[in-house]
Amino acid sequence: MLNGLVTAFHVVLSVALIVVILLQSGKSAGLSGAIAGGAETFFGKKRGLDEFLSKVTIVVAVLFALTSLILGFWQKQLF
Repeated sequence: MLNGLVTAFHVVLSVALIVVILLQSGKSAGLSGAIAGGAETFFGKKRGLDEFLSKVTIVVAVLFALTSLILGFWQKQLF
């Protein structure tokens, strides 16, 4: 029962990790990104969404790694 719940949580985390990574903007968004990026830095515009997505990515990645280790440990113990 517990193994099934951890497996389901692991699948949800994997999908969430993919989505969060795809939602992040790239470091260089072409020529328009370079021009706008320089203007945003000059005028002091904060990158709140990118920072939030970065933190969410770290949390989800750590949880994904922990569930991977737990499932791997259980798999080794079962066989």
